[in-house]
Parts: sequence; structure tokens; C-alpha cells
Amino acid sequence: MGIVVIPAVDIRGGSAVRLSQGDFTRETRYFEDPLDAAKRWVEMGAERLHIVDLDAATKGFPVNRGEIARIVGEIDIPIEVGGGIRSMDVVEDYISMGVKWVILGTAAIEERDFVTSAAAKYEGKIILGIDAKNGLVKTKGWKDSSNLSYVDLARSYSKIGISSIIYTDIRKDGVGTGVDIDGAREIAKESGIPVIASGGVKDIGDIEKVMDAENDGVIGVIVGRAIYEGTLDLTEAIAKTLMVTK
Repeated sequence: MGIVVIPAVDIRGGSAVRLSQGDFTRETRYFEDPLDAAKRWVEMGAERLHIVDLDAATKGFPVNRGEIARIVGEIDIPIEVGGGIRSMDVVEDYISMGVKWVILGTAAIEERDFVTSAAAKYEGKIILGIDAKNGLVKTKGWKDSSNLSYVDLARSYSKIGISSIIYTDIRKDGVGTGVDIDGAREIAKESGIPVIASGGVKDIGDIEKVMDAENDGVIGVIVGRAIYEGTLDLTEAIAKTLMVTK
């Protein structure tokens, strides 16, 4: 199959931004219109997009739905969407809009029955988002802490039809210190669910580390600040993974 490199478009206040370590006071704005960011990554060869409504992640309901709908309507590659999705109505809205995968994070801890029902109703379309710091899961836009380990959470969802897990090491997100590939491997092995690594990518070396973990169940990597600031060339990263699959 090969590793898929997934550009991130995080939306806050209607613009495409990046945060450092999930800190809303450490925001960098890159595109006033997130559609422009999406188009740029598609032009560079992206095969899939990762979109997060950061405002929704803290408020618990869609805030930037209009911006997301515009992107889905104009971009012709599969899109995954996360951020504050805590009801079946919102899941249904995104899927009917044309979103291919819906990411559920906070709900995985607070509303397990909802996540289980969504995975059953929309088989293959629900992604479990696990955001962790020092091994413990954080929720509600990374503002609230839990006492649950990321491995235990992943393992608890191993048999309900989750499509994949996006694992983010919050300490590394947006600061370019390298992907927590060991954590991603551990989640994949313990849960039996394919894992997409997120947080900390700086350059092509990090892409190679993810590629080395493919046999352990790591199927992709989300890239953000590195492609926005040019320390990683998206076209080069995608070409690197394609060379291995040929």
C-alpha cells in the first residue's frame, strides 16, 4: 500500500493556521482563506487532506462548517474532518457533504456509545483521534486532561470497526522535533487498528521514519507546519513514498 502523506488544514476564525503544541496563544496564520491552502497542497500532489475545525474542538459544535463545505465542494481528493464532532447529526452532515472520514476524539472518552454507533452506521468512515501528552489522553482541543493512557484507549476500540487511529503527540505538534514513531507503533500493535502518525514532522527524515514503521501498522503521516514553512517539500515527500510502492 505505502505510506500516505496527508497535509493538514487547521481552521480557526475562518483562516488556515497552525498552533504550537496545541497552544491557542501560539498561533501562526498562513492563509486567510483555508481553501487556498487546500488548493496549494492538491497542486503539489496531495492524495488526501486532513481538516480540523479548531474552534469547534473547544466549543463542541461546528464553527467553520462553511469553510469546510467550500473545500469539500472544490477539492477532488478524499478528505477527513475532525474537531468538536460530538453528535450523530454532525457526523451525518459531514458525510452527506462529501467528507470521506470523520474523526472522533473527545467523544471517544465521554460518549463511547455514540462512537460505537457511528462506527457501526458508517463502517470504514470513522477515525479515532487520540491526542496525548506524556502518555495520557487529552480532550476538548487539548485543554482537558484525562487519566487514560493512549494505548488503553486504542485497545478499548479494537473491535468496533474503527477505520484507523490518528495519534498525535501534543508535545511535538507544531515544533518540528520529530514524530513519536514508537508511540504510533505501540498503538498499532496493541489495538490492531492502522495508525496515522501526527505531530513533530520537520523534514524528509521524519517521513522515512514513518515509512520504516509501515510493517508495524503505521499507514500514514499528517504534515503541517513543515510544509507551510518549507522545511519539508510535500511533492518530494509524496514521491519518496511512491518510490517504495512501485
